[in-house]
Amino acid sequence: MHRISDEQRRIRLGRRHLLAPSVRTASPVSVADALVALHATDAATVFLSACARMTEADVAPVEEALYGEVSLVRQLSMRNTLFVVSRDLAPCVDASNARTVAAKERRAFLKHLADDGNGLDECWLADAERQTLAALADRGTATGTELSAAVAALRTKITLFPGKRAETVQGVASRVIRILAAENRIRRDRPRGSWTSSQFRWTTSELWPFEEPAQAQAELARRWLRSYGPATEADLKWWTGWGVGQVRRALAAVGAEPVRLDGGATGWVLPEDMAPEPAPEPWAALLPALDPSAMGWADRGFHLPAGHREALFDRSGNIGPTVWWNGRIVGGWAQRADGEPVWRLLSDTGRDASAAIEAEASRFSQWVGQARITPRFRTPLERELTA
Repeated sequence: MHRISDEQRRIRLGRRHLLAPSVRTASPVSVADALVALHATDAATVFLSACARMTEADVAPVEEALYGEVSLVRQLSMRNTLFVVSRDLAPCVDASNARTVAAKERRAFLKHLADDGNGLDECWLADAERQTLAALADRGTATGTELSAAVAALRTKITLFPGKRAETVQGVASRVIRILAAENRIRRDRPRGSWTSSQFRWTTSELWPFEEPAQAQAELARRWLRSYGPATEADLKWWTGWGVGQVRRALAAVGAEPVRLDGGATGWVLPEDMAPEPAPEPWAALLPALDPSAMGWADRGFHLPAGHREALFDRSGNIGPTVWWNGRIVGGWAQRADGEPVWRLLSDTGRDASAAIEAEASRFSQWVGQARITPRFRTPLERELTA
């Protein structure tokens, strides 16, 4: 069986994830496509991930792609997580993942309505959605609070888990809005604050063109292998949230070829993707919490030393801000209250790496300006560096 070494995987990561300076791009859409999808649970991560890979790091083109051209769109999709993908890829992600997530969200909410016992049902929900869409169409954009003020149904409260220790009373507005967004009938518009804010206004949207789910899964697997291969079945299963059967069918559909990885595991690549790639120039990067290059595989041993995990991950398995040198995670970084980026190396990297990391920190400071970034999921090292 053909073998692809860990060193070759790190070379591919530097090139295909646009991290070496010579392969950076001018377009945030090109960044999203190179990585397949950008994590968007934390609003700032989208901008930080894009600008780390752009020739001219700047907030403005990312905002234009998200809210002007709408060439980048947010979707609740893989692993029931919010991602940003290119508009061209969005119908594929919708068919392969997002539709299933949206249907699950709707079923769960309808069960909560039924358990509440006040006669709220599918008809009530459909009417609440119709009124919400009408109010949003009338206003153009609105916050969740503004929609609740305009639509009485959104001010309804229900009891969750009645009769159990977890019983609680909750308003329905956020759940109705979440379902409409998951189905792409509404979308997030500009945030109420700066680009680091996760409090968005909402605007109307349209359903994505229909794609057949199996074909969409094959296309998503093809793109993912191009960006993250070689990788194992377990890696693809973890990244997509699919079942084992879906993963294997998608790999078969794209003609994926098995290869031997360091350590003996079997990885998969596209049939035309066996050849080794030349190493790019030495490179350093400061990547944000939940960056795709750190979150792309279930097994990250080829770029993440096991001893670094305790400092760089929170208790739920979310990785924090990371420092990279030539395809390896070598430390973590944070931003202090005065805006200064500060980092700690967990690996011995040498003088050249230190100089390159200093240069990346300076580049970060220049484009971030007065913005202050605190990751939503805070890790031990990030907390320590900002203390």
